[in-house]
Amino acid sequence: KSSLAFDTLYAEGQRRYVESLSTYARQFLQLMEKPDVDSIEGLSPAISIEQKATSHNPRSTVGTVTEIHDYLRLLFARVGTPYCPSHPEHVLEAQTVSQMVDAVLAMPEGTRLMVLAPVLANRKGEHLELFADLQAQGFVRVRVRGEGVEARIIELGAADAPKLSRNQKHSIDVVVDRVKVSAPIRQRLAESFETALRIADGRAVALDMDTGAEQLFSSKFACPVCSHSLPELEPRLFSFNNPIGACPECDGLGVVQFFDPKRVVPFPNLSLASGAIKGWDRRNQFYFQLLQNLAAFYGFDIDAPFDELPERVRHVVLHGSDSDRIPFTYVADGGRATVREHAFEGVIPNLQRRHKETDSAHVREELSKYLNSRVCLTCEGTRLRVDARFVRVGPRGADRPIYELSGLTLRQALEWFGSLVLPGAKQVVGERIVREIANRLRFLNNVGLDYLSLDRAAETLSGGESQRIRLASQIGSGLTGVMYVLDEPSIGLHQRDNDRLITTLKHLRDLGNSVLVVEHDEDAIRAADHVIDMGPGAGEHGGHVVAQGTPAAIEASESSLTGRYLARALRIELPAQRKPPGEQRLLVRGASGNNLKHLSVEIPVGLLVCVTGVSGSGKSTLVNDTLYAAAARTVNRSSAEAAPHDAIEGFEHIDKVISVDQSPIGRTPRSNPATYTGLFTPIRELFAETPTARERGYGPGRFSFNVKGGRCEACEGDGVIRVEMHFLPDVYVRCDVCHGKRYNRETLEV
Repeated sequence: KSSLAFDTLYAEGQRRYVESLSTYARQFLQLMEKPDVDSIEGLSPAISIEQKATSHNPRSTVGTVTEIHDYLRLLFARVGTPYCPSHPEHVLEAQTVSQMVDAVLAMPEGTRLMVLAPVLANRKGEHLELFADLQAQGFVRVRVRGEGVEARIIELGAADAPKLSRNQKHSIDVVVDRVKVSAPIRQRLAESFETALRIADGRAVALDMDTGAEQLFSSKFACPVCSHSLPELEPRLFSFNNPIGACPECDGLGVVQFFDPKRVVPFPNLSLASGAIKGWDRRNQFYFQLLQNLAAFYGFDIDAPFDELPERVRHVVLHGSDSDRIPFTYVADGGRATVREHAFEGVIPNLQRRHKETDSAHVREELSKYLNSRVCLTCEGTRLRVDARFVRVGPRGADRPIYELSGLTLRQALEWFGSLVLPGAKQVVGERIVREIANRLRFLNNVGLDYLSLDRAAETLSGGESQRIRLASQIGSGLTGVMYVLDEPSIGLHQRDNDRLITTLKHLRDLGNSVLVVEHDEDAIRAADHVIDMGPGAGEHGGHVVAQGTPAAIEASESSLTGRYLARALRIELPAQRKPPGEQRLLVRGASGNNLKHLSVEIPVGLLVCVTGVSGSGKSTLVNDTLYAAAARTVNRSSAEAAPHDAIEGFEHIDKVISVDQSPIGRTPRSNPATYTGLFTPIRELFAETPTARERGYGPGRFSFNVKGGRCEACEGDGVIRVEMHFLPDVYVRCDVCHGKRYNRETLEV
């Protein structure tokens, strides 16, 4: 089925479209091989919607993938109402020149001030035209700030004025005036602020030349209480992928990594001498000597279990002795001992320093085992800087910030935007943006994704969810005359949501497109206008069209295996007798991850247990995130963190836990079923035991096509040689030396 739909029809449809582009454009596109087909007629441009995971980038969310977040950013930048972070009840309102002058005159008399006009922020280039224009207007000096460079004052037109780097970002402020604060300068200050506001689009900065403290004024937004002001709202302020909007603590990820004391001390029931902390026990003489000196100073027993030590001692061991200076004995190579007094660094600061300073990938990987993630305390997981978190959209009292909207389920978000009424002129400005957001939310709801939220990380989505997100995006694009090729879109979808998916596919067809679906689901087959049944068997026994026509025609066909099941002539019989449950149970108590409502559940051991429910009901959270993660941590000693729960009982009945998930296995061309399953190892050992191999001294490695020795070196064991064709697809030709057999002649003689 997939060979016909994807490797033939889609590949040829895409190839014909790409060949209409210039050779220059083609070299940037991933080109597919020309399919092995004599001719295809009536082919339209093709779009494939496969079950690939959307993105493994931790910055990708459902909102960014569907572009809804981009519309939200635009909405907040255009119709958002900013509030003061220190006084959330106050809206940031426009400041007049008089208010700015009063704020400056309220400073201590004699303060040396510079009035600046910020004309450019974080822009690359030399900005020669800007400097020439400012000089023509009569300005003499500018202040320039750059990435990793201290702010400096440049004299415009001076012969020794430094040139700015074209590839670095710079912020440029015009020096409008330099004054000392006193009552008589009121009029001069007013004129300076008016000039600054005129050339800097309503913004001005008062810089204290002694302390370097800046006060930003805006004729657009400012708090009436503390004068907290904002630059003009722009879409990038609400992007956690842009330095302007991202939380400075977590860089817009919402989580920060830290050395977890629970992972640093994996066995608190052991003593420090016995290995409570790996690498600090008796086997590591240097670090153990430090701990012995520490024990002598604080008077604790180094052979006592770690969890029985006093709280103060445990804190010193893990986090350091602060200001306490401790005499440490260091033994040189010659055996001579020296005593030095200094504070104890602490195990966790030691790990942090080594992780930061090391150049070794191996050391960093080893230390990463002690790292854990927690929600960023600065932005509370919202990913945004404080200014962006205090901008709200909606009628006063019912308005919401952008992170709250992103946290709603798609069903709740659609309801909120459906009832949104903006005050005054904002309604006209935001109407089109709201309509676009609501349309995209509606399409996502219609494909059964109403339980997701916009801030859900894209890497946590299943293949089926990713595919339905791309399907919703395609409906939103409104293309016609296109052939869509889909790979089992109903997979992982509850029967309740199947009808909505099929309605969506029909909507795609009604727009004027051809929709080709590779599918096993009975509802999808019966809803199709035309069915092509491939077979009769799988692999080399398939490759033929067994029957085609309407679902009724397939059902009536005697030769179609699919038709026999549709007609109920064949069926999968239910077992007459099921295996009774035994006494052993796994008991999960108080599971509350994601949307689980502090539930408790009993799971019998030794049976085939099915956990079912509508899409988004919490099945994966209970089984994968809670039960499997906790079992892997307890039984397999993994470092996986389970979703929140009170307790899980019954792990004593289990000696191993294995997760079989939907992630693809090896992507390397050298991987095959024999190497992946481990079957190839005994095969190679068998060949190495033959008399010929033993005569020649061949070991099992001789029969591997992945290492030098037995493989064909002309193709390095691939059997084919890749010829790069730049703007044409790469050509793979069979190796002339081994003729595709992957081994050299001597190895093949065995």
